[in-house]
Amino acid sequence: MRRQVRELLDELDAREADIGRAASLVLDSIEAGGIVHAAGAGHSLAMVCETFYRAGGLAPVRPLWEPELLPLAGARRSSAIEREPGRGRAAVARANPAPPDVMVVFSTSGRNPYPVEIAQESLARNVPVLAVTSLPASAAATDRSGTRLADHATVVLDTGVPPGDVVEPEEEPRTAAVSTILGAYLWSALLTELDRLATARDVTLPVWTSANVPGGDERNAALMARYGERIPELGA
Repeated sequence: MRRQVRELLDELDAREADIGRAASLVLDSIEAGGIVHAAGAGHSLAMVCETFYRAGGLAPVRPLWEPELLPLAGARRSSAIEREPGRGRAAVARANPAPPDVMVVFSTSGRNPYPVEIAQESLARNVPVLAVTSLPASAAATDRSGTRLADHATVVLDTGVPPGDVVEPEEEPRTAAVSTILGAYLWSALLTELDRLATARDVTLPVWTSANVPGGDERNAALMARYGERIPELGA
């Protein structure tokens, strides 16, 4: 498993041009006063958590989700919900993104109606879409929406997750899922490039500080005040 993961990470590094385009898209939004909406369903919600209120992470991030999409609230229910037509469009309507915002959609297969509709509806509102998906997994996945997430994205970040998500045993994979590992690495790579671009543009990037280091609470309080009105999830 270690070898396969290292190879997949090396392949991600080789797609640095895509990461650069994604970082530029996000920085343009932040400079213009926009926020990043982060969406996902099922286990892709782990990546939404990775983007939101995270030490070292972007402050202007709003999670777009609903409790029924979380497997912890009911595994079979969560799978059924992301396949229901109309759910994604309704989620975007509630969040009401508008330029200069950006929509980030995490979905390994990119084939269920929920992530696809979020991307479609965001583009219809002139909100650019950053799709974090796997092109190989999407090509092999069951088609439940008639299209795929990558077809409705301004920038695609291909995680390269293999079909089925698993890598072990190599001759007949059935365990050791890698989508969270690759997704988290890719998001951290984007943040790294975002910081580099911000420094080059002389922009102070609004990022969270760990609440467990001296001064962290004070620095975070300023960001709470700055973004709290647009991101109600930062409230009590």
